[in-house]
Amino acid sequence: MSTPVPAGHLFGDASTELSSRRTGMSFQRTRLAADRTLMSVIRTSLSLISFGFTIHQVFERMKESGVIDHAGSGRNFGIALVLLGVVMLVIGIAYEAWFMHTLRKQRTAMANDRLVHAESPFPPSMTLITAILLLALGLVAITSMILHIGPFK
Repeated sequence: MSTPVPAGHLFGDASTELSSRRTGMSFQRTRLAADRTLMSVIRTSLSLISFGFTIHQVFERMKESGVIDHAGSGRNFGIALVLLGVVMLVIGIAYEAWFMHTLRKQRTAMANDRLVHAESPFPPSMTLITAILLLALGLVAITSMILHIGPFK
C-alpha cells in the first residue's frame, strides 16, 4: 500500500508529478497509435472498395457494349473485393472502439488511484469518423452493385 498523500496535494513530490505527467502523455501516444492503425485499415479498405468497384464497372460496361457476352466472374470478383473492404473496415472500427473503451477505463482507474492526471479528455477521433463515413459509402456501393439500385448502378 502507498502512504497517504496530505490533503491539498495531488502528488507528493516533483519526481512523482513528472512521472504522472509522462504516464498521462503515454495514454495520448497510445491513443494516437491506435488511430494510426485505423488509418492503415482505412487505406487498405479504401483500396479494396475502389478497386473492386472499378473492376465491377469495367466488366459491366464491357458487357453493355457487346465486347464480352458474360461478365459474371468479373462482377463477382469486384463484389468480393468491395465486400472484403467493407468487412475489414467493420473489424477495424470494432477494434478501435473496443481499444479506446479499454484505454479510457484504464486511464480512469489510474486517475482515481491518483497515479495520473486526467485533465485532458480524449477528443473525438476524426479517424474513426472518417472510417464510419467510408463504411457508409462502401455499404451504398455494395448495395448498388448487388441490387443494381442507387447512385452507382
